[in-house]
Amino acid sequence: MDVFDGLPDAIVVDILNKVGDVKTLHRCSTLSKRFSSLVPRSESLFLRLDQFATTDTESRSDSPVSKIFQSLVKPFQGLLSLFSKPAKPTRYTNLSPTIPSKILSPFDRIMNLEVELPGVDVSVEKGAAIKWKAEFGKTLKTCVVVAFRSASTVSSSSSSTLDGESDAEFVTGLKTRVVWTISALIAASSRHFLMSEVVKEHKEMKSLVVHDVGREGTVVMGSEGLREFRKMEEARGGEAEERVMKNGRSVVPKVRMSMRHAPFLKLKSGITLESATLVIVRPSEEYSHGGDDELATEAFAGNCMYGEAVVALLKLKKNTLEINSF
Repeated sequence: MDVFDGLPDAIVVDILNKVGDVKTLHRCSTLSKRFSSLVPRSESLFLRLDQFATTDTESRSDSPVSKIFQSLVKPFQGLLSLFSKPAKPTRYTNLSPTIPSKILSPFDRIMNLEVELPGVDVSVEKGAAIKWKAEFGKTLKTCVVVAFRSASTVSSSSSSTLDGESDAEFVTGLKTRVVWTISALIAASSRHFLMSEVVKEHKEMKSLVVHDVGREGTVVMGSEGLREFRKMEEARGGEAEERVMKNGRSVVPKVRMSMRHAPFLKLKSGITLESATLVIVRPSEEYSHGGDDELATEAFAGNCMYGEAVVALLKLKKNTLEINSF
């Protein structure tokens, strides 16, 4: 008797949940009839979309001769890499919401889903860095953006030269900070749209996290936000479909931005951030002056340098801007 076959189904499913990786689980489902029936019961999944997107790209780009040859040597899977073309990176902005939906269709009990996307989607100048975290329901709830133009170690003797910026530098910097924020909002709404079909189809899902491979930006949807999105889609039907199809992303509502900025921000670690910026975005209808501290610190909790920058920037004066829906 195979000892593994003696394990109860519940324990096997728990092991599969620890595996999590969707591509690995797809392979597991081909091992036996038992695995084929248990894999769809996995509740916690990790989907790396570039694996599947790259496979699709390769299959479209291969020549007919290459396809015939690969079918002949299919039993020798290990040799295929010698004849196939190198993998080409696929930007997730080219992906349709039907792709993740199709990949996840065999799973019928998804509770927690984490999705990793290929590459980054917010362009910044060389040396600059940006991190953002957005929460969604039927539309954007909140977005926190932290960015800086450069990071360096500055000695105390030269710190006196880092006192401020000219009016021209402030105006130029303000334009850059607004562009960073709008780019983050567009990226977040694109991810929200990309996962729309998955959210509608898997009604038991309680947690969704979508991030890029470098974790530059993260979109989260909790159980309340997921329910809110499904109800909106059911109520509006085709009208909602037309709404989210605009430019391949969800529409961002009219928002108010609370912005804090320091020309130079010296952290306790000794690192100095040039043009450090913290932006907290909320829909105008739900905007309130309170809660910034908790929202921003929670968004970057555990992220050493960015978390420290958030704490320092929250002590500075804030400026409020408003942007129309787009």
